[in-house]
Amino acid sequence: MAIALACGALIGFLAFRFGVGGVYFAILTIAFAEFARIGFDHFSWLGGSSGFFLPVANYARNDVWNLRGNPTMFYYLMLLLTVAAFLLCHVLLKSRIGYYWQAIREDEAAARSLGINTFRYKMYAIVISAGMTAVAGVFFAFYYNNLFPEQIFHISRSIELILGPIIGGIGTLFGPVIGAFLLTGLSEAMQELLNALGLDIPGAKQVFYGICLLLVVVVLPDGVWPWLARKFGLAERRS
Repeated sequence: MAIALACGALIGFLAFRFGVGGVYFAILTIAFAEFARIGFDHFSWLGGSSGFFLPVANYARNDVWNLRGNPTMFYYLMLLLTVAAFLLCHVLLKSRIGYYWQAIREDEAAARSLGINTFRYKMYAIVISAGMTAVAGVFFAFYYNNLFPEQIFHISRSIELILGPIIGGIGTLFGPVIGAFLLTGLSEAMQELLNALGLDIPGAKQVFYGICLLLVVVVLPDGVWPWLARKFGLAERRS
């Protein structure tokens, strides 16, 4: 987490100091992941392109502290952490820093004119985000017992992380959760269907992601969750 916080601070400093924002900021983070992939490919002390393997042992019982146990244990731990992350985001959103973030999102120049240190609060956002994502990375490593640079830092991983909030609804609490659920569930169902039909189509998942993104941009530009909220009278203010 400490390394992730430092990397997030570095990316944020370079981006915000030179006025990089919006889609260009997303491209910058993807580029940084690609640099990391190439770099770790040449770190022989971490296995290079062959990856880094964690010791595998058979545990008679689940060990939460050392993250060793069966998949069910990992599922409930990740579910608990997801709920905790959601609650943390809700608390931050309703705090002063959350209102500052919303002001910066709506009109950064106006927020700056009101005395908000936009650089500082954008740095807070990216550092907190990096730390929370690092927790998921730790669980990923211990669940699969290995880390391959080509897998961890591949551009498809970055695209998956970005597509969830876009499809669910950027600027909402429930949007990223709904987007990730739909994206993962539908893509895995499609993969199982292709396997059942005996079809092996390279890049089918990437094509599916592209179709989903295209449909959302054309039909539901605000994302799936805002549309569902309006449909069922749960209209959530963009936050």
